[in-house]
Amino acid sequence: MTARLVVLVAALLMASCVQAQDRGELVTQGETVFRAQGCYGCHTVGKTGTPIATDLSRIGAKHDEVYLGRWLRDPSLQRPTAHMPKIDLSESEVKALAAYLGSLR
Repeated sequence: MTARLVVLVAALLMASCVQAQDRGELVTQGETVFRAQGCYGCHTVGKTGTPIATDLSRIGAKHDEVYLGRWLRDPSLQRPTAHMPKIDLSESEVKALAAYLGSLR
């Protein structure tokens, strides 16, 4: 019984390490999408970017990834008066970018 418990704990630890690694890769991909799409042309993150629109440095503390994903798919559906245009992003780009923005705290 003790051996089973040790194996179970080891399996859970390995799974959590893999998830953390996958999460880190997704956040890194999202940062790449942020740069590739030129989001810094209107937004700032830290000291990088242009302060035309919202500073996104702590956006993950304000909104969860689900909300951020909906916003990225179509900002005007979230707020009809939004000035942000709808950007043509694949679903994987939306998820990655939402993960990156969600990590900004």
